[in-house]
Amino acid sequence: MPARTMNERPAEQMPAVTDVGDPPGRLTELRIRGLGAIDDVTLELGSGLTVVTGETGAGKTMVVTGLTLLFGGRADPGRVRANGKAGVEGRLVLPPDSPAWERAADAGADPDDDGSLILARTVSAEGRSRAFLGGRSVPVGVVAELAEGLLAVHGQTDQLRLSRPAEQRRALDRYAGPAHLALLERYRDAYQRWRELAADLERRRSQARELAQAADVLRHGLEEISAAAPEPGEDEALDTQAKRLADADALRAAADEARLALVGDVTGDFGGGEAPQDATAALATAERALAGSDDPTLVLLAQDLADAVAVVSDVAAQLAGYVADLDADPGRLAEVLDRRAAITALVRKYAGPGEGLAGVLAWAEDASRRLAELDVSDEALEALAAARDTARAEVDDLAAQVSAGRRAAAEGFAAEVGRELAGLAMKSATVSFSVDSHPDEPGSEGVDDVALLLAAHPGAPPRPVHKGASGGELSRVMLAIEVVFAGADPVPVMVFDEVDAGVGGQAAGEIGRRLARLARDHQVVVVTHLAQVAAFADTHLVVDKAPDTGAGVTATDIRAVEGEDRVRELARMLSGLSDSDTGQAHARELLAVAAAART
Repeated sequence: MPARTMNERPAEQMPAVTDVGDPPGRLTELRIRGLGAIDDVTLELGSGLTVVTGETGAGKTMVVTGLTLLFGGRADPGRVRANGKAGVEGRLVLPPDSPAWERAADAGADPDDDGSLILARTVSAEGRSRAFLGGRSVPVGVVAELAEGLLAVHGQTDQLRLSRPAEQRRALDRYAGPAHLALLERYRDAYQRWRELAADLERRRSQARELAQAADVLRHGLEEISAAAPEPGEDEALDTQAKRLADADALRAAADEARLALVGDVTGDFGGGEAPQDATAALATAERALAGSDDPTLVLLAQDLADAVAVVSDVAAQLAGYVADLDADPGRLAEVLDRRAAITALVRKYAGPGEGLAGVLAWAEDASRRLAELDVSDEALEALAAARDTARAEVDDLAAQVSAGRRAAAEGFAAEVGRELAGLAMKSATVSFSVDSHPDEPGSEGVDDVALLLAAHPGAPPRPVHKGASGGELSRVMLAIEVVFAGADPVPVMVFDEVDAGVGGQAAGEIGRRLARLARDHQVVVVTHLAQVAAFADTHLVVDKAPDTGAGVTATDIRAVEGEDRVRELARMLSGLSDSDTGQAHARELLAVAAAART
């Protein structure tokens, strides 16, 4: 396939984001560069079931490695080719309500022009790794977090999800149903409240002396502020008042001069001497001169002058009031300056730089709240202990209900998984759940230790599944669990790496049938060496390798096969000979059987 970046994809080939029948998110394109035997290939991934086949050593596993790397998996510099840098890019199509969009937006990612989300990851031969999401460089952990709700990889060397007891417990809770999950959420809230109350009580008891001292400091500050009783904005009002009192004489002279210019010495306040013609008289004279005219323009101008006389008179009245209210009392000035000094002292002690009196009031509000948290009186401790005990009783009650729900679900879950395993060449295997409760040791998820147990054959003791199963068996157990949850699992993309190892005959066909069933509600990618599984694919990709004599390395290409090319590939998988008439006849028979089973 030709090498290109995600953004070079032709617009007419862009997938519709909301195609009817699509799973809740899928990977439409995957480009791998410089990884293992792969130089540069691009895979077009359809919805439904995609299988990847090819000769041993051709690089099929690099597809899984590339997907794992793209979604935040551990970077192995040993996989990087000699050119010194490997890269993986992928295009995700997600529905508008996918939680992944919110997490991507938090990381600063932007959707591509067609509404898809592009992921990228690079790894150097020295082990340096970078991740990109929606065109933005992000920590690898962000992509890994995103992948938890988008991708599940199941392979013989990647069984982390099923091997973790927490994941087994989570699977059992999901199987128990929505009512159980709602109950579990109530338990988590109650547990959080209980832990917070218990921690607060322990803190107050163990640090009683320190807390009491801290409370005294806060109490002293609150008393000092309360005694001063400052009002919001008082500091600015005092500054204005102090300036006015200090400059009273100069302000009065300025206001009087302005009033004299506007209305003259009508009150005799200026000594009765000769005063210049005032503005009001000049405007009135001009208005009278124009008012007697018959010209409409001059009449309008006369009205404007009359309005101006009214405005000037109003300003003059305001100036007179300002002068009357102006206080030049030295005693009042001293009082204002003393009050301002008291407010300034509070600001220095309790406010941050530039906060002013508002900072003092904010400190007082916060101190009042903290003072309640520092209360170590006998009454406060008794009340807190009572609240803690009440919260613990609620935790115990809800934990018992959660445990009962898990036990009720365990038998049915194990039975369904067992029925699926019977069709996957594990008829003698039995699956069970162990739910051990520890009421005195509540945790964030309840009081239960949940373990999925497997007895691989009759007479074998049940053991934790990741210890009692081989790699191939564990993959099939995981497949059985995923089939049980088909349609309910929120993870839209599932990858299975040779889950059919050690299986053949009818069981191989059953694996293909179950993978096809999963693909009704998910995008499923399977690396397989069985033709019986590959026959069920919606999209069949073949990995080819050939020596690159010029570069001295093995080059790998990946191509989609259909029609006769697909028949030849299945024949090769069946007999080792792609041109064998018998092999091709068997391949056509497999395709017909798979098509009938799918319908």
